Amino acid sequence: MTDRISEALKRYWGYDRLRPLQREAMECVLRGRDSIVVLPTGGGKSLCYQAPALLLPGLTLVISPLISLMKDQIDALVGCGIPAGRLDSSLSAGERSRVSRELGAGGLRLLYVSPERLIAPGFIDFLRGLGVSSVAIDEAHCVSMWGHDFRPEYRRLGLLREAFPEIPIGAYTATATEQVRRDIAVQLRLRAPEILVGSFDRPNLVYRVRRRGEGVRQIRAAIDRHAGESGIVYCLRRSDVDRLTATLRRHGYRAVSYHAGMSDEERHRSQNAFIGEEADLIVATVAFGMGIDKSNVRYVIHAAMPKSLEHYQQESGRAGRDGLEAECLLLYSGADYLTWKRIIQESEPQTVENGLEKLGQMSRYCRGVSCRHRAILAYFGQPPGAEPCGACDICLGEVGGVADSLVVAQKILSSVLRQGERFGANYTAGVLYGSREDRIVANGHDRLSTHGILKTESRSAVRDWIEQLVEQECLARVGDYGVLKLTGRGRRVLAGEERPLLLEAPKTGRAPKAAVEKDSWDGVDRGLFERLRGLRRALAAEAGVPAYVVFGDATLRDLARKKPANPGALLAVFGIGAKKLELYGPRVLAEIRAYAQLPPGPEGGR
Repeated sequence: MTDRISEALKRYWGYDRLRPLQREAMECVLRGRDSIVVLPTGGGKSLCYQAPALLLPGLTLVISPLISLMKDQIDALVGCGIPAGRLDSSLSAGERSRVSRELGAGGLRLLYVSPERLIAPGFIDFLRGLGVSSVAIDEAHCVSMWGHDFRPEYRRLGLLREAFPEIPIGAYTATATEQVRRDIAVQLRLRAPEILVGSFDRPNLVYRVRRRGEGVRQIRAAIDRHAGESGIVYCLRRSDVDRLTATLRRHGYRAVSYHAGMSDEERHRSQNAFIGEEADLIVATVAFGMGIDKSNVRYVIHAAMPKSLEHYQQESGRAGRDGLEAECLLLYSGADYLTWKRIIQESEPQTVENGLEKLGQMSRYCRGVSCRHRAILAYFGQPPGAEPCGACDICLGEVGGVADSLVVAQKILSSVLRQGERFGANYTAGVLYGSREDRIVANGHDRLSTHGILKTESRSAVRDWIEQLVEQECLARVGDYGVLKLTGRGRRVLAGEERPLLLEAPKTGRAPKAAVEKDSWDGVDRGLFERLRGLRRALAAEAGVPAYVVFGDATLRDLARKKPANPGALLAVFGIGAKKLELYGPRVLAEIRAYAQLPPGPEGGR
């Protein structure tokens, strides 16, 4: 069994290695056993049912929630020489007839359908005559009302067990707690399923968290670190998306927007521009992302704090699906917390308590000073590694805690009290910094014992610490003018009974390179890589498929590292199987030869 899997992977995908738990998941299908497979975004879930489909005698049925996801996966499969098709509402009558004929003739190995199509009258009877040998349910967390993206139509997929009692059913998802996994097993009527839960750690992702100050400037700085590369920027509101997209375009960035307030046609146009690399980045609400199989997203920026670590893990996980380095930058402020708190409190009563708890955990993650990778693993109940990750702002030494957090907090809280709890954050920062502006002098606050008590610090740092105390509920803003008042917790901090955590401002200057960023470029000829990116765009345009379907970034880097000179050497490159050799081999070899003839220097890129 192991040899057959390895042969199929090399022949069709050009892979000579698997990611964790992929082989175990594939063997479940081939042994005829039900399974629930939880692998992080980028962990290779789709391969877990696609590879076995080539080794089983009949048809593999794949249930997928989004047409865009189906189309992307089918384009990728066909590009590898694997016959696959889909039946959905976007197809014309002629296209549906063609797919049905191919199915009747046994010409397809995988068929993708939506849940709505599956439960349509007569469709199950149609499937019974096709020799279905296995069923894969993608985005299976949608089955559970305890999941973060529950879809009622998924709840009816239990009928598959009745229709196909003898074949294996696999449920695949990136995020599922133990409660969600149990619910998936019950709702799908799985029989003693093998539960395979991969590590939620994505060591190729470089996590950074920053307090949002000059948001656009911070976002532009991150985008500029990845010039010409694909990225996603998530915003909290539709209006934020529109404003930020317009601003970025004015500054010359190739940006498109995506949110639920746009028409279907507008969203489709934006998504196609991003996938087809006509746009470098897409600015979106969380309406964008699920079902997007784009492997070469090199950065994901959150312009505001998400409402839970589950959402953050899935959204940030859309970066670096190819296993190469990618940056995940999260910008947050106390306003984000208050916005989400209001939204959660206005939702269904039975969800409020759980929602607020998850929001609090998300806020603590943002304010934390421990390794980001370790914090995510701990949240999902997985043991963290003992060594620093070397791939987050904390472990890279970009940010740290204030040495005397308690003393600094007490100075700030004391000043708020001595001001009579009648002023806002900017005013309080001025008193602490030692400002002698007219208003402070007129109020006599230049004579307070706390006036200038933090004058050795920058005013912006003092202002930032006040915000941190608001977020940690030591201070509360009251009324239309945001007057600061001490909370019960603030009074306990003032008495030394509790200890808040204050963060220093992140170090300025160029962000240090993580080890994963250095390693993935080791030995790669950057000039040749850029030449091959251009070729990839041309090949994708000719084929009418996304660029990453032709070759992933990992394949381009391996090509630019190995510089193969003949077809046999091309087959030794990661991600090139027999079909891609046939389709693209001559053009790739010609490009490498042409590049080798260029003189060294800027034109040659060496």
